[in-house]
Amino acid sequence: MTAVFCGINPGRFSAAANAHFANPRNDFWRLLDAAGFTPRLYEPTEQFELLKLGLGITNAAYRTTPGSGDLRRGDFTGSAERLERIALELKPGAIGFVGKEAYRGAFGERPELGSQARRLAETALFVL
Repeated sequence: MTAVFCGINPGRFSAAANAHFANPRNDFWRLLDAAGFTPRLYEPTEQFELLKLGLGITNAAYRTTPGSGDLRRGDFTGSAERLERIALELKPGAIGFVGKEAYRGAFGERPELGSQARRLAETALFVL
């Protein structure tokens, strides 16, 4: 696996669609294509096609909320350990946190954008 993208949690739109970053106002899929991670623009319903490209998607918290501000600290319990298991088992080159709050929720630290000093096994961490 080349990279795993870690969002904060599923919003209502994504939960209803059963797809990551499914809200049409979310730029994730457009930016993934524009950054050259994909050969074309994918739709949220094609999320599992990313696996063929060596890409994966997960969330720091699983609870669906209207907005990320509705999450509580307890919603992130175990997320750092789960991400470490992903790093150990799938060995992605990087985990990219889609926003500072996803990283903060998992590790309880306020990150800057970009490369992080913390690593999970051999996996580099980035805040996007």
